[in-house]
Parts: sequence; structure tokens; C-alpha cells
Amino acid sequence: MDLQISNLSKTYPNGVQASKNVNLTIPVGMFGLLGPNGAGKSTLMRTIATLQEPDEGTIMLGDLNVLTQKHEVRKVLGYLPQEFGVYPKVSAAVLLDHLAVLKGITNSSERKEIVEALLIKTNLWEDRKKNLGGYSGGMKQRFGIAQALLASPKLIIVDEPTAGLDPAERNRFLNLLSELGENTIVILSTHIVEDVKELCTNMAVINKGEVLLTGTPSEALENIKGKIWRKQILKDQIEQFKNTHNVISERRSAGKPIIHVFSDLQPGEGFTAVEPDLEDVYFSEIFGKKATVV
Repeated sequence: MDLQISNLSKTYPNGVQASKNVNLTIPVGMFGLLGPNGAGKSTLMRTIATLQEPDEGTIMLGDLNVLTQKHEVRKVLGYLPQEFGVYPKVSAAVLLDHLAVLKGITNSSERKEIVEALLIKTNLWEDRKKNLGGYSGGMKQRFGIAQALLASPKLIIVDEPTAGLDPAERNRFLNLLSELGENTIVILSTHIVEDVKELCTNMAVINKGEVLLTGTPSEALENIKGKIWRKQILKDQIEQFKNTHNVISERRSAGKPIIHVFSDLQPGEGFTAVEPDLEDVYFSEIFGKKATVV
């Protein structure tokens, strides 16, 4: 089963075009949707999650029309939005049980078995009786995944799930998503390149509502191989190089700027070729000649 997005567009009343003729085919597995804040990722995710209507276009999940068969799609959908609320004075076990009822799991013994299995799967079993108000950010995110997994979804959407998590919680969360992606379509929408780098078998880069690149991470890297050049420069040379070279990123090392330049040919004296990484792919697509400090 694939998720097929065709010619999808959305313009808000204020004139912002959040989706511009988006075309994507998303297969089973982890799919990374990369883009800066405001790129249109959340708009696309809300539309796929049946929470928002596009102006035009179609979305098919297998044989299901996402835009006209919303009720059927919601039966097989797990959604973790960028921001979601919890009842702070309710325990994880009680709230997950309540959400399972809302999902249509009415048999009490079946529901008990499902809730317990999900709490174990998300490593929340030991804290199942603790009120959600006392959960850390990572624990709340794992609870969010637990509720998204109710009723064994065929499509899981997670929107900026690792923002604000410490490294240990981030790793736990991404490992859980990776496991889920073995048999399910999992869309990971993020602006964090590292979230996509190791986990996603397919990816897309989006900015200002437009899809700029699609493919596998290895394909994306192969496309810019031999085109990324590095040079350490003086601080007062930054603007000069931005004006004369296709500088895609700038970072500091020992207090001195190091620039990465995108060029088919050696861009000048002192530049050395570097093996590109996914950040170079991202910056070259998103920023073009605009440097970004990282």
C-alpha cells in the first residue's frame, strides 16, 4: 500500500500558499519530510490526516480516497501532531484506555490487552499509573505514539516529534519509529536533518509549499557528490564570499568561519572537496546562495 499525493495545493485566506502542486508517492517504511519552519510541512500533514481541506488535488491511501472517505481513513490512521494536549491529572493507563474506547475498541478485555501492550512497547509500563502532568517531554511523546498506535494503523504521521527532547529521549523515540516503519507507512515531518539521516528509506525536501527534491538519502547524496567545497576564511571575508560564490552554509571552527560552497567545478584557491552529508543536500536545496550559520 502506498500513499499517493497528486497535484495538491492550498492557499490560506491571507494569501499564503502553503502547498503548491505537491506530488509525492510514499511507500511502506520511514519517509522523511524535511523543511524549515514555515515550509508547509504541517499544512501537508494536517491535510493527509483529514483535518484540513486542500483547494485542489487528490490523496489516495491504497484504495481509500483520503479527501472523500475521511471516516474510513481515520480508522487506519495514527497521528501525532506537533503540539498535542494531555490531561495532566490523569494517568497514562486511564487516558489510553479512554482513547481506545473512542477509537471503537469497546470489548474491555481486548482493550485491556491492547493498552498494556502499547504501554510496554513505548516503555511506559513502569510509569503507567503516574499522572501525565509529571511526564517528561520524551515520555509525553512516547505516550503520543502509544495513542497513535491504537487500532493498528496503516499510516502514521508524526509532525516535528523530537523538538525539545534531550539526546537520550530523542534516540529512544526515533528507534521506536524505526521499528514501526518496518510494516507501516510512517511519515516523519521535521526540520532536523539528523532525524532523517539514519532512519528514513525515502525522503523529500519541501520549502515554501513546494517539493524541491524526492528520493532516497543515498540518491540525494550521490547527486551532489563532488560538488561541495570547503574553505576556512577570515570573518571579514564572509560577505565577499557570499557575493561571489554559491555559499550554502557557514559554521565556526576555533572561532573562524568555514564555508561550504556548491559548485560543479573547483570554486577557487584554497577550496578542498568534501564528502557531502545530508545537511549539504538540505542546505543546497533550501538556501541556495543564502548562507546559514549552524
